[in-house]
Amino acid sequence: MIGNQNIHEVNETQLYTETFGDLAQQPAILLIHGAGESLLAWEEEFIERLVAGGRSVIRYDSRDAGRSATYPVGAPPYGLRDLVADAVGLLDAFGLERAHLIGMSQGAAVAQLVALDHPDRVATVTLASSTPGGPGHQYPDLPDMTPELHAFFAGEAAEPDWSDRAAVVEYLAEADRPFTAASQPFDTAARQAKAERIIDRANNIAAQLTNPFMIDAGAPWRDRLGKIAAPTLVLHGTEDPLFPIGHGRALATEIPGARFLAMEHTGHEIAPRAQWDSVVTAILAHTA
Repeated sequence: MIGNQNIHEVNETQLYTETFGDLAQQPAILLIHGAGESLLAWEEEFIERLVAGGRSVIRYDSRDAGRSATYPVGAPPYGLRDLVADAVGLLDAFGLERAHLIGMSQGAAVAQLVALDHPDRVATVTLASSTPGGPGHQYPDLPDMTPELHAFFAGEAAEPDWSDRAAVVEYLAEADRPFTAASQPFDTAARQAKAERIIDRANNIAAQLTNPFMIDAGAPWRDRLGKIAAPTLVLHGTEDPLFPIGHGRALATEIPGARFLAMEHTGHEIAPRAQWDSVVTAILAHTA
């Protein structure tokens, strides 16, 4: 499945997009990936299922990701609110009054803020692997990351030589390991193949794997979640080590009328293939 490819001037930056289906005739879904990811995080076969269900889909590279604009490593001149403005700007670029938003992790933080600050642009919102009020804000009533992930961060591998492709492939593939479900085998070969695709289409892989983690999240907004009016679906892995499942349950509780779907055998990751039947069915019903 080949999408329509384009680069849009949005919010004083350049964003690479791919669209699938008929945006003029089918309800549009905007996919917002997480920090350090690119649009490749949303697999084409997953998108095909959404299109087969009567939706059109936009996936895009956020700033510093993939083929979008990049900035000096270690000095991103933008914050989370700029990513919010980027998402709204893309709706303008495509002539869409509203869209269904699906965000994962940092992308879910963006989606929360779009739903709060631009409610007229949001048909529904789906939040995956997220936390109330977004990452970067700590709340004592929510469960801490797992001890294993604490240990990973404490002994995190040094950055590779970014000019050494093989080293970067290894670094990127292994960076996924601590975030996946412990109950599932880690497919090293598949992760390396994915890493190769990510690296080969990145304008600046060092910026992609550095800058998005450094941006300012701005003021916390957990106390505003009760004002989200868009129908909301919360997807969360039962084995998420970064935001244990209590984060997802709290998020669903604090957004009026939100529905919660636990993804079995899933860590801090976009729904794995084994969950696609239930997840796609839920998304199609949610965006009907």
